[in-house]
Amino acid sequence: MSAISPAPDAVDLDSVQSVAVAIQRAITTVIEGKDDVVATAVTVLLAEGHLLVEDVPGVGKTMLAKALARAIDCRVSRVQFTPDLLPSDITGVSVFNQETRDFEFRKGSVFANVVVGDEINRASPKTQSALLEAMEERQVTVDGTTYELPRPFLVMATQNPIEMEGTYPLPEAQRDRFMARLSMGYPSVSSEMAMLASHGAVNPLDSLQPVATAEDVQRAIESIRNLHTADVLRQYVVDVVGASRQHRLLRLGASPRAGLQLLRAARAHAALTGRDHVLPEDVQTMAVPVLAHRVLPSGEASLARHSPADLVRDLMGKTPVPSGRSAR
Repeated sequence: MSAISPAPDAVDLDSVQSVAVAIQRAITTVIEGKDDVVATAVTVLLAEGHLLVEDVPGVGKTMLAKALARAIDCRVSRVQFTPDLLPSDITGVSVFNQETRDFEFRKGSVFANVVVGDEINRASPKTQSALLEAMEERQVTVDGTTYELPRPFLVMATQNPIEMEGTYPLPEAQRDRFMARLSMGYPSVSSEMAMLASHGAVNPLDSLQPVATAEDVQRAIESIRNLHTADVLRQYVVDVVGASRQHRLLRLGASPRAGLQLLRAARAHAALTGRDHVLPEDVQTMAVPVLAHRVLPSGEASLARHSPADLVRDLMGKTPVPSGRSAR
């Protein structure tokens, strides 16, 4: 008789939600009036993805990244991307040790649980590409030797719009490795008033204490991996990604990696909502943050001022949605 394989671990929704809610509450003590942005950032963290925050200077991109990093008791590193930053500053470098008469590896800033990359598109494309292996494979290879990165591992990068002076566009391969892209936007009047009242006297980051450990986050990530996903939901993700490749106003559709990360993000969103299964609504909620930065509009779409987010919403509206119990 063949051995019976063990059943997959059950999803501990209570623990997942406890970790997520604690981190969200901690961040919202620093970031005023951006609950949706904070929720998406935590969703990406628990989906084991990487986050790109793009907006004009001064709207709180770096503050969001720092708040998320401080809310977790783990190793954190911050990299200020500049034109003269070298790839070895990120990955590390082998240095000759006079005492041992041998080379030893000195780890770069990427060796942390949370890597905050500030203004990533101010560095050259060569330096930006130093993150490619780390973000995709959770490892770094230097001088033929591969070094594993700690878990969990999150790159949370900020960038200014490419129209800003001194910026380089992120290569398509780099953008594709970010699970989601967010835009902070300007705060509401009430949020800006609250910010002036509270942030004017003290820095709210100074009083932010960790509310979860790296082990808590990693357990939540592993639990979310076991969330039930019906075959029709997987087919729905494939249909959505396939529709982006056929859309007449897109000259570059979403990659297979995009489909995988959309499913992971949908799982995390479902768990944070309190469900042990994925619904089409989870895919629809995460579609724009996950897909919009990966697709490239055609010249016709650019002339008509259709943004990538508008085109993703359009293809979502045209893709048949599974219904009934088969979607559970």
